[in-house]
Amino acid sequence: MAVFNLTPSDPLTFILTGIPGLEAAHAWISIPFSTFYIIGLLGNFMVLFVVGKEQTLHKPMYLLLCMLALTDIGTSTSVVPKVLCIFWFNLKDITVGGCLTQTFFLHGVSMMHSAVLVTMAFDRYIAICNPLRYATILTNTRIAKLGLVGLMRAVFFILPLPMLLSRLLFCVNRIIPHTYCDHMAVVKISCGDITVNNMYGLVMAFLVIGLDLTLIALSYSLIMRAVLRISSKKVNQKALNTCTAHICVILMSYSPLLFSTLTHRFGQSIAPHIHIILANLYFLLPPMFNPIIYAVKTKELREKVGKYTCRIWLPGGH
Repeated sequence: MAVFNLTPSDPLTFILTGIPGLEAAHAWISIPFSTFYIIGLLGNFMVLFVVGKEQTLHKPMYLLLCMLALTDIGTSTSVVPKVLCIFWFNLKDITVGGCLTQTFFLHGVSMMHSAVLVTMAFDRYIAICNPLRYATILTNTRIAKLGLVGLMRAVFFILPLPMLLSRLLFCVNRIIPHTYCDHMAVVKISCGDITVNNMYGLVMAFLVIGLDLTLIALSYSLIMRAVLRISSKKVNQKALNTCTAHICVILMSYSPLLFSTLTHRFGQSIAPHIHIILANLYFLLPPMFNPIIYAVKTKELREKVGKYTCRIWLPGGH
């Protein structure tokens, strides 16, 4: 039996199957996939463009929205183009280097995305529970530093993943029953000892996702406590309204991520095509809906986006 190590210089390639059992429907599935991806790119680039152009939007909250837009572009672009190549052109091969690079970027940017959501929860907490000190606590510089800490955390935790993969032994089976090089999907086809990879992936998932969700839950429990103490119904409603968009984004981001993470380890009874479709939704739905949710729920951003949209569709209009 042929055995080889997974190293970036290895000429051998892996084969990504796409969605097992639904190969005949790949062309049809590609329609919503490509549509969601394009809408997501347009929406997030629009947020980046509008915030960049408008001086009045150069505030911590909108800087966080730009960070979220960048991570949304990064997560979807690390996966969807390759998925569409499989669906449209049957280009299922991926080099070892390509596979390790994709693993690093998709997990790294996902962790950055989680860090941005935690910072946004902290931003809402300060805005509602300590509004008089908001401008001094959360400056643009401080937000940029928090973003840098989130990036360093992602690199520190995710860099070992491709390194651990490169030490695994792989036998004859080079077929990854997935649409992308997810860490656990690659680990599962190894014929060597995968204990270290399994443990590191599980500890990292629960440590990072668990910590981030705990911090978000803590922020919102403190927000709810502060809101319930407000006697004015109007102020109460306004405070809750500022959090609604963020809660929608959190639910949409973490639900498919947690489902995919747990299914890889404990969901043997779940059909592979269901698991893979839901795993792909993490790279499609949040990037598409996040800019729409924030544009709808944030009056200032909505007005500026409307202004630039009118200029694009009605040249010369104001």
